[in-house]
Amino acid sequence: MPAADVLAVDDPLDALAGELLERLRADAWAGPQAPGGVLSDRIARAVDAHAGSLAAPARADLCARIERRALGLGPLEELMADPSVDEILVGDGGVIRVERAGRLQDTGRRFRDEAQLRQVIERLLAPAGRRVDDAEPLCDARLPDGSRVNVVLPPLAVDGPAVTIRRFRPSGMGPQDLLAAGTWSAELQDLLADAVRERRSILVCGGTGSGKTTTLGALSAFLHPCERIVTIEDTAELRLRQPHVVRLEARPAAVDGRGEVTIRSLVRNALRMRPDRIIVGEVRGPEALDMVQAMASGHDGSMSSVHAGTPAEALRRVETLALMAGVGLSHDAIRAQVAAALDLVVHQVRTADGSRRVASLSEVIDRDGAAVLRDLHRAAA
Repeated sequence: MPAADVLAVDDPLDALAGELLERLRADAWAGPQAPGGVLSDRIARAVDAHAGSLAAPARADLCARIERRALGLGPLEELMADPSVDEILVGDGGVIRVERAGRLQDTGRRFRDEAQLRQVIERLLAPAGRRVDDAEPLCDARLPDGSRVNVVLPPLAVDGPAVTIRRFRPSGMGPQDLLAAGTWSAELQDLLADAVRERRSILVCGGTGSGKTTTLGALSAFLHPCERIVTIEDTAELRLRQPHVVRLEARPAAVDGRGEVTIRSLVRNALRMRPDRIIVGEVRGPEALDMVQAMASGHDGSMSSVHAGTPAEALRRVETLALMAGVGLSHDAIRAQVAAALDLVVHQVRTADGSRRVASLSEVIDRDGAAVLRDLHRAAA
């Protein structure tokens, strides 16, 4: 059953909640007070004054609706608290869909109008110290609970604001969880565990939503607890359980264009932090060169992921990204460094039924400065 404040706009109680909230705002009553404080008392008095004929349960419901509108996330409130929801997607003029167990589902919920959606966007971004407006219509931020939110405003989003929230799992998924989910087999798990312990440098590749970060996090479970690990991410998602972990997160530029800290800067800085291993959540740009050079110059056993459809494509993409560093190295020199730095490529896929699995594990062989792939494991079709 949808939450009260996300029913159709012709719901009388929902319409009344909106009217009373506007009345409160007009009277300058609704301020930044926390739920349960002065604002709750004023809402109750307003309900008693303007809807006193309602039964006590209906008045309590009306108070809750008004408070959610004033302080909460509206139609997203219950979804954000639902542990079965992996992603929340808002688009098509305020329609809300979710992903559960790898499948996209329509919730039957929607925002009343764009104004309500923009209010919720502001509340989502405020704790992260971020904002989005006509001047900066794109925003990517991490919420206090670790979830990741991406916002696109019109005119870039043609049909109204688009919001994507990737929910954060506090404990992550460990190797046994992936085994139980069918992501990898016991044989493959043993191969990967040995590879991590033997300090093989590993690249995880796959498409959007294929589970690259989840697999990267599960691989980290095989790291020795005495090792010092530095993780570097655009938006911090990895949760490692080792005692010596330093988590670094990139920072976008402020509204005035200053203050940006890139993944590449963090990778370079990590080399000065005495890491035993470096884990880059995903390489998307010129930081690929710094990561490859780190792997090839003593930081073996490091790990990263890249967006690519096949292991061969993953290697080509790392080469292309490294060339973006613009340091004057030839393509042949970059290719040789990639071949020398990487040992294994884990290829992750998302199947038609929404499940994620490791399709293959390939060894990277350095053959005269060129990377050649050899399959060590391939999942059954």
